[in-house]
Amino acid sequence: MSGGVRVEAVPAPEFIRVELGARSYDVIVGYHLIEEAGAQIVALRRGAAAFIVTDANVSKVHLPALEQSLAKADIRHDKIVVSAGEGSKNFATLERVVDAILAARIERNDLVIALGGGVVGDLAGFAAAIARRGVDVVQIPTTLLAQVDSSIGGKTGINTSRGKNLVGAFHQPSLVLADLGTLETLPARQFRSGYAEVAKYGLLGDEPFFAWLESNWTHVFAGHYARITAIATSCRAKAKFVGRDERESGERALLNLGHTFGHALETATGFSDRLLHGEAIAIGMVLALRLSAQLKFCDPKDADRVAAHFAAAGLPTRLKDVPGALPDSAGLLALMAQDKKVSRGALVFVLARGIGKAFVAADVEPERVRALLDAERNRP
Repeated sequence: MSGGVRVEAVPAPEFIRVELGARSYDVIVGYHLIEEAGAQIVALRRGAAAFIVTDANVSKVHLPALEQSLAKADIRHDKIVVSAGEGSKNFATLERVVDAILAARIERNDLVIALGGGVVGDLAGFAAAIARRGVDVVQIPTTLLAQVDSSIGGKTGINTSRGKNLVGAFHQPSLVLADLGTLETLPARQFRSGYAEVAKYGLLGDEPFFAWLESNWTHVFAGHYARITAIATSCRAKAKFVGRDERESGERALLNLGHTFGHALETATGFSDRLLHGEAIAIGMVLALRLSAQLKFCDPKDADRVAAHFAAAGLPTRLKDVPGALPDSAGLLALMAQDKKVSRGALVFVLARGIGKAFVAADVEPERVRALLDAERNRP
């Protein structure tokens, strides 16, 4: 206490282990982690050089602190700055990044550092996976969505005109540093987008967590101690799924709740700012719950509850919430047919028997999906 003003202590960092045998790694959630990145990397790989991949927005805010930390630890490093946004997840940018890594003389025992949101993490991770047949990567996610989802688990890749993330590789990071301080500079819309992935963990297997979010989401948004609780809880959930099913051959598929619908909407909107990833997944999760209710797996009130919470948090929940025109129901179904989760031509959905009770359904008739999409276009 000083001058009558209460100064809150910085929460201690949370350490979460992703158990993958010899390839296990830590996810550290806390504050001031970018400032400590050099020391963490020396402890991880003494003598390694580093190559930073970041984007034009993040580089202005967080790159100087990272470079200072690496220099303080005597880590030779170089960098590339790509354009911000989903448009950078393409073959042309991937080629630029890989060429820059090779030009910087990064060797197989060195490290690639992904400093940015999900786009940078996916792009840098894929470049690391294919440069010299595999260079280890350290993820430093700077968005809420990347901290709780895309930085953990080794999914990397780029988009094509055929759909989202259709070209890529599983390439687990060697370390994840989720610096919560980066969220202070995150635009409100980006934070809301990431919150959809936080809520997802409650919906797919943890109803008490979803109920806690319903009561505490304003504190999570405000940056109270609830924020580190929500993020660490999400990371622990993701770590458990990845540890049990690294390559999404079984249980990990549950993490795709809302993604079959959501990825189709992202493709339909050109991977643009018309619809951010978390916004698409929020709509997709509501549609998944409504499809589950239509198929008599859950009570329609469950879908209404999810939609009400997302709407309260400022997330879109309906097709009409997407700016601009969308393809008709047949067009959206055609985009879903390109999704990675299609199995032998059949659409695969993650549905729910209630909040916290998700399951994989591989036998949903396309006409049921079309009927749902037709009905949702007219939802008030």
